[in-house]
Amino acid sequence: MREVRLHWPIRLEIWLRILAKVLASIKIFPNDANLDLNVLKSKVEQSLPVGSTVQKFEEEPVAFGLVALIAHVVLPEDGEGKMDQVEDAIRAVDSVSEIQVLRVGRF
Repeated sequence: MREVRLHWPIRLEIWLRILAKVLASIKIFPNDANLDLNVLKSKVEQSLPVGSTVQKFEEEPVAFGLVALIAHVVLPEDGEGKMDQVEDAIRAVDSVSEIQVLRVGRF
């Protein structure tokens, strides 16, 4: 096994900033019960800011045929306002009527 030697000390805080990501679970309510959820999924994925990706989608029945999407979005922890950018981007999708942030935590 090879040994890795560093010529400068790397502090733990720097490693955490490099490796830390945030996972946000966001419930997305479509504006129409007859909307194709695959189309909504692709619109949400395309609307996210650079550096943010959807890890997976879940579908949750709400009422009377309306199904909400739960998007698990991975975004970088560095910088302020990243979560606000993600929320604004999802709200801007024309097929979305409302969103609700369920949980946010380190990933």
